Amino acid sequence: MDTKLLARIGAVIFVAVAITMTAIELSRDPEAGRDETRVARPAAASADPLMAELQRCQMLGQAGATDPNCLRAWGENRRRFLSSGARPAARIADGAAPATNGASPKEN
Repeated sequence: MDTKLLARIGAVIFVAVAITMTAIELSRDPEAGRDETRVARPAAASADPLMAELQRCQMLGQAGATDPNCLRAWGENRRRFLSSGARPAARIADGAAPATNGASPKEN
């Protein structure tokens, strides 16, 4: 057989398989619960009243932009996040310099 003919047959088979797979995927029903899936929140996060209020505001959606409690909570969250002492103690020890490519400051 001619190589051009084999290439054309292969291309036609590939396109036919692709069209068949697309038709099968489009004919499937959407998975149940895909739109309703929520991320589980850890129980420790609900102990913080600010975190609970931020989650409530998130559930409000666009209405949260006009809710005074949400505006207050977002302001407090920004203040906590952007304040000069906002480094999380669990991740960065006080006074520790960040590591640069595994080299100590003396080597630089």
